[in-house]
Amino acid sequence: MDFLTSLLNSMPGAAAQGLIWGIMAIGVYITFRILDVADLTVDGSLATGGAVCVMLIRGGFNPWIALLCAMLAGMLAGLVTGLFHTKCGIPAILAGILTQLALYSINLRIMDSKANQALSVDKYPLLLSQRYVRELSMNNPLPLLLLFTAAVIAILYWFFGTELGCSLRATGANQHMARAQGINTSFNVVLGLAVSNGLVALSGALLSQYQGFADVSMGRGAIVIGLAAVIIGEALFSRIFHNFALKLVSVSLGAIIYYIVIQLVLTLGFDANLLKLLSASVVAVFLAVPYWKSKYFAKPAAKKAQKEDAKNA
Repeated sequence: MDFLTSLLNSMPGAAAQGLIWGIMAIGVYITFRILDVADLTVDGSLATGGAVCVMLIRGGFNPWIALLCAMLAGMLAGLVTGLFHTKCGIPAILAGILTQLALYSINLRIMDSKANQALSVDKYPLLLSQRYVRELSMNNPLPLLLLFTAAVIAILYWFFGTELGCSLRATGANQHMARAQGINTSFNVVLGLAVSNGLVALSGALLSQYQGFADVSMGRGAIVIGLAAVIIGEALFSRIFHNFALKLVSVSLGAIIYYIVIQLVLTLGFDANLLKLLSASVVAVFLAVPYWKSKYFAKPAAKKAQKEDAKNA
């Protein structure tokens, strides 16, 4: 009985964290699935968003302006990664690592050379706080996070339906064909990385307000959480969610499910020091499921076709 009570009490917090990290996961989805680019900038840009937001609010700025500035800072980080990749010829994964490494020092400078900065809801007008996550009041962060998620999905659905958005999707699908159609693929890669990291930084800004502080290492392992949300969402909802907007919804739901599972395991008494190991294991399993299904559970005709394709190759 105590276990169920503890689990139910933790569910609102898990849902709130899932919604916040779901916005970050949507950013990861843009690079990982749409652009087909491995971007590791997110571990740094998430902390950048949190640092910019916290320092601006501490400086007396409106929280909404702080969120916008945090998002712009994340877009700038993605722009740098994109320029490293397209203009300097550095592989995307290495370009992301270089930007992430540089952002560590930049984030420290943003936070006045301190590893973390506090942001109390008692002193500053925050948009959301985990203090109220279990209260039935206007201060509860869940409704605002749902609105944020819906707004992000609606804007992205509109954007990827425009000519520019379609060219960005074409770039990710086949760069050679896109270039043959006169599409500037380098510009699209830079744009996609900027949009992705802007969303990641927005998530970091919301997270810093929610938890009441920004930390220079708060983005460590963020790419694993983002990938977990994408993979879980696809594994559970790919058969029923075919519309682009619904695919983005599935990513957000994947983040919520991920945090509910993590909370369930922690409530069962799992060692919190092994949380990163658990996260990596969850991602590995969900990445391996499609391969296992095709190899061990495919119909005989499908298996025969796969073998013939392998021979022809």
